[in-house]
Amino acid sequence: MLIKNYSNFALECGTDEAGRGCLAGPVTAAAVILSPTFKNSLLNDSKQISEHKRDLLKPIIELDALTFGVAHVFQEDIDEINILNASILAMHKSIYQLKPKPEFIIVDGNRFKPCGDIPFETIIKGDGKYLSIAAASVLAKTYRDAYMNKIHEEFPMYNWKQNKGYPTKEHREAIREYGITKYHRKSFRLLPEQLKLDI
Repeated sequence: MLIKNYSNFALECGTDEAGRGCLAGPVTAAAVILSPTFKNSLLNDSKQISEHKRDLLKPIIELDALTFGVAHVFQEDIDEINILNASILAMHKSIYQLKPKPEFIIVDGNRFKPCGDIPFETIIKGDGKYLSIAAASVLAKTYRDAYMNKIHEEFPMYNWKQNKGYPTKEHREAIREYGITKYHRKSFRLLPEQLKLDI
């Protein structure tokens, strides 16, 4: 059973990201302040529920949330500032979209940087503990998946529609065969036997 609030603040937002371990595409974050009456038995950490359930939950969360924000940070910025900083930047960008402004932030994971003057708490496996982080995890995942499905049309040989840019065997075989695209993260170890590809 997921818990509603961590703090005593009415406007507590949960934030989470998707796509941190991918070889291609953006890292995507969402931030959500749920309404005080929000209830949904389907909602859980996005990794624990099926794509079908995530797609069902997305409009419910968007409709029932007091406010939500979603932000991508793309591969060029990931290569420049590293994936941890890019993940935190995506979370900040999603939080800054929230109106009203949150009074407290709960973050999935153990790393974060202050977002303006808003107090925060990092919570390991928070997406499986708190409703607002779980809701943010679902939005981050569904928005990122939609983006990967779109760029799949441009480069179908990598099968991003299926693997969403994660380092599957098939994705790595395609990199070996076709090289890399503008969507690949050049700072990542794209193939196991080499640290960097010749670009």
